Amino acid sequence: MATTTVPEAVEEETRAADAAARRFERADIRRRWLLAAPALAIVFFAAVGPLFIVLVYSFLAPGNYGDVKWQFSTDAWVGVFLERDIFDDTLSFAGAHLSIFWRSVSLSLMTTLLCLVLGFPTAYFIATRPEHRRDLSLFLITIPFWTNLLIRTFAMMEVLRNEGLVNSVLRAVGLTDQPIQFMYTDFAVLVGMTYVYLPLMVLPLYASMEKVDFRLVEAGYDLYASRLQVLRKIIVPLVKPGIVAGSILVFIPSLGAYVTPRVMGGGTNLMIGNLIELQFGQGRNWPLGAALSITLMAVVMVALIVYVRNAGRQDVRHG
Repeated sequence: MATTTVPEAVEEETRAADAAARRFERADIRRRWLLAAPALAIVFFAAVGPLFIVLVYSFLAPGNYGDVKWQFSTDAWVGVFLERDIFDDTLSFAGAHLSIFWRSVSLSLMTTLLCLVLGFPTAYFIATRPEHRRDLSLFLITIPFWTNLLIRTFAMMEVLRNEGLVNSVLRAVGLTDQPIQFMYTDFAVLVGMTYVYLPLMVLPLYASMEKVDFRLVEAGYDLYASRLQVLRKIIVPLVKPGIVAGSILVFIPSLGAYVTPRVMGGGTNLMIGNLIELQFGQGRNWPLGAALSITLMAVVMVALIVYVRNAGRQDVRHG
């Protein structure tokens, strides 16, 4: 009669335990997927589904009065950066589209930089106040979110228009006799977007600065560092995640902004969002509007991927 030695019995029990653990792990994974299925279905049908429809529309032909013709065509993608001559069918760069793309990117970058310049000292001021006074400051920062975006944009228009606050003050102090044309310029669009998106920069910066151990700042001063050196060597590296998060939160919505450029730019200083709306509206070229939308999303995704990869390398390098 064969007998089982102690090592063999232990090995069999170990294999059985491993098999049971694997079965439990697979059952746990299936249970997690089942629990997440409703949320995944909502994400797919509410986000991925519409984007897929836009992608499909970008490869169709435009209808005569809007909508699309269900025939495959790549003219919309060609029209993103190129335009076809109506007489000899030759292709050339679409100067209007390229200028709008450049204006959108440049204004978004300047908006992000201006929000950072204004938001950094604001967040620093709030973070260095006593705790019982921070809540009031944050409350004042978040008040604009309680108001509709269009109303906030009209409020800024009242400040910059010819008979607005700025021109009235300039004429009252004698700096100018005639009102300065601020409205319907890139400057007006920049000021409007900075005003609208500034809280999106302040809040992430404050969240990072609140966690800073300001004893490190005192140590820097004790080691005879100047204010600029303390800012550059201590504060900025510690709040870098807030700077990056705030920059992303400002750059992405400003790149696709529609309301503020439409009101402050007067319909002449278009950005990508206005160009897309124009194709779906008056232009009646839905495939081109869809192709421009996908292009805008691709630009944002590439920028985010480049940032994430670079941030990951820096973490590995300094980790």
